[in-house]
Amino acid sequence: MNALAAAVWKREPQRALRIVDAHAHAGPYSLFFIPDAGRGGLVRVMDRCGVSHAVISSHLAIQLDAAEGNAQTAEIVAQAADRFTGYLTVNPWQDPAGELDKWGRDTRFGGIKLHPDLHDYPLTGRRYAPVWEFAQRTGCPVLTHTYDGSPYNDLPMVDEVAARHPGVVILAGHAGATPLGFDAAIEVAQRRPGVVLEVCGSFNTGADIATMVREVGADRVVYGSDFPFIDLRMSLGRVIFSGLPEEDRAAVLGGTMTRLLQWRSGLG
Repeated sequence: MNALAAAVWKREPQRALRIVDAHAHAGPYSLFFIPDAGRGGLVRVMDRCGVSHAVISSHLAIQLDAAEGNAQTAEIVAQAADRFTGYLTVNPWQDPAGELDKWGRDTRFGGIKLHPDLHDYPLTGRRYAPVWEFAQRTGCPVLTHTYDGSPYNDLPMVDEVAARHPGVVILAGHAGATPLGFDAAIEVAQRRPGVVLEVCGSFNTGADIATMVREVGADRVVYGSDFPFIDLRMSLGRVIFSGLPEEDRAAVLGGTMTRLLQWRSGLG
């Protein structure tokens, strides 16, 4: 039995490797109650599960107010930089260029977060142009929500954007979200080297994750939980018990995302 699985059965936090959660959130959300939505609550859950680091976006930023939400994300990271990196959320209706100008060189942010479904704006729209220019110039990865069949962030839209901007790293959040979406996401990633599959969601299994790794490689698949939308324990368990070889599992759980966050070191 591998060390990760052994820790689960012993009900102990794993300490075998550095796990990086590539898709998490912080702060209250307007549509459901989160008992402890602050930094402390996040850290307690991460510690219980043996997750070393999380890349977070504020619920306020993705839903209602990007400017104030990004400020909240920056404050959380400032309080615990060893545990968190921020996603700079860009709402296409709320001054995308201004938010990038304000926070783009702030080392508390390691990626950009887009949520076309919540913002009612297509991933392929011109209002995202400052995002792609910034990401192309700096190497900053962009996490976008994806969902099979969505009018705003379906996989063909990811394909189109990746074709337009081949130098940009695009994390396909939820990897399409449904079984049909997983197949489409794999096909896009096979065509577009800059597309990385992020695996959080309600419908995937360890077998789905293993298929993604087999089809596109462990260096193109990253673990994310979507916590607190989805239970961190379940999201983590799907990878731990996916049957992946130890080296591939380590890459998915942290190695690949750690590499994608290293672009910051080149900005000076």
